[in-house]
Amino acid sequence: MAARPRLPRPGQHRAGTEEFSKLSTLPAILVYPNGVVGQGDGDRQAWQGAPYSAPGVDDVAFTHDLLDHLGAGLCVDERRVYATGKSNGAGFTAVLACRAADRIAAIAPVAGAFYGTGEPPCAPPRAVPVIEFHGTADATIPYTGDADRGLPAIADWAAAWAERDGCHAGPHSERIEPDITVGRWTGCARGAEVRHVAVDGGGHTWPGADSYSGGGQTTQTIEAHEVLWEFLRHHRLPVEETS
Repeated sequence: MAARPRLPRPGQHRAGTEEFSKLSTLPAILVYPNGVVGQGDGDRQAWQGAPYSAPGVDDVAFTHDLLDHLGAGLCVDERRVYATGKSNGAGFTAVLACRAADRIAAIAPVAGAFYGTGEPPCAPPRAVPVIEFHGTADATIPYTGDADRGLPAIADWAAAWAERDGCHAGPHSERIEPDITVGRWTGCARGAEVRHVAVDGGGHTWPGADSYSGGGQTTQTIEAHEVLWEFLRHHRLPVEETS
């Protein structure tokens, strides 16, 4: 398994992610890898797909190695491997959905930075279920996109995944909390589904976080780890695609 470098500055390493996300409270095996320190801006870590990621680093290969390593030592249900993350880490989950759909059953990006720098066109061999969370007042990764930085509008990004997954219905929108609207695309290929969770006034934050997770407002009306788990846990890789 490829070695990882020193920890980046506080707030962007695995311990901080584990704390604010609360993912370790879920009934699952949780793994929090660190990204390689990227280009510029001191010791900021970066995952593949960001324009500031370290050149020559293959995080997709690292993920395959990591899954092989975990499977050799733990009782892993290989049909129920999921990827989540925040910001650049969330953007990398989309890279995995595009390029490792034979091992990643579904993804749950939060406040995703969907640059896709240097990535080939996304053409996964199967429909990949997606649930995505984003604040409408995110000042770091704007909800409406940023063409100068190569960032799509979030609603357009979700709609593109629905098209990629062959969804025939949606988005059907439902306000489930005063500041939370969920858009759902259904009728997708192979039982997939795409959901977009919009947080009205939410910042570049993890919904439900009790510690710092980014700039701007953090909603407490939902717990992202609970919502994403309720979605992810129902999705499995088709039997013939299990490695």
